[in-house]
Amino acid sequence: MIYLLLSILSSTGIFVLFKSFNIKNIDTLQAIVVNYFTAFACGFIFYENKLSVTEILNSTWFYAALLLGFLFISIFNVMALTAQKNGLSVASVASKMSVVIPILFGIIIYNESVGLKKVTGILLALIAVYLTSVKEKAKVNLNKLIFLPIILFLGSGIIDTSVNHFAPENNMPFFLAIIFLIAGIIGASVLVYKSIAKKDKFNFKSIPYGIALGIVNYCSMFFLLKALRFEDNESSTIFTVNNVAIVAVSTLVGLIIFKEKIGPKNWIGISIALVSIILVTL
Repeated sequence: MIYLLLSILSSTGIFVLFKSFNIKNIDTLQAIVVNYFTAFACGFIFYENKLSVTEILNSTWFYAALLLGFLFISIFNVMALTAQKNGLSVASVASKMSVVIPILFGIIIYNESVGLKKVTGILLALIAVYLTSVKEKAKVNLNKLIFLPIILFLGSGIIDTSVNHFAPENNMPFFLAIIFLIAGIIGASVLVYKSIAKKDKFNFKSIPYGIALGIVNYCSMFFLLKALRFEDNESSTIFTVNNVAIVAVSTLVGLIIFKEKIGPKNWIGISIALVSIILVTL
């Protein structure tokens, strides 16, 4: 479970950095683009096999990686729009509840085990994610552009499912590198357009934060895939524990480091999260 723990800690690091962007007035899109190129560099550096362009182009996972790179940055923008139009809580719940898609995929397609404890744990995990994510007095507007949270829910679930399904055992670092490279190229194109059309200037403060984000972002994906590939680990179990643990730990980090207010619902959600993890892992 060391890989899963490292993935959870890395994902929590992403939350801490995003929170720091607001405090330090860092341009989020600029840092995101730097993050993607940094994550690409990490994948390229840790790729140990001999690089064969012909072999990579002929592999089935290469084209899946190209599509996932496009999805990565597209869903990021959908998440931002959902937060703006429907409220931050709606965006948070929609993205986190999407874990149900890879869970069902693992049970139906991979014929993973289904027992009373596991099913109960998964249901409790979904309840925990909802209760932990919803903030007191949060602005929620489901009637306005309802399709945005639906797209966010489906897109986030498809990304998690596809990354797990298509990631090759021997080329995992390079698979992730291609995904991040495509996302970075698209993001950089948007920045160039904004600099020309809207005269937006690049803030060099975004670079160190983007680099830090890229490292933890790559680690969160790499260690999650390692945990999923570990012997006897079922994807439905790993995705459940990973998702609910990230939500719970991030909420506690927000309380301790950033002095965020946590309501009764959030505390109940954290408590249910611990119970769900115990049930699922049993």
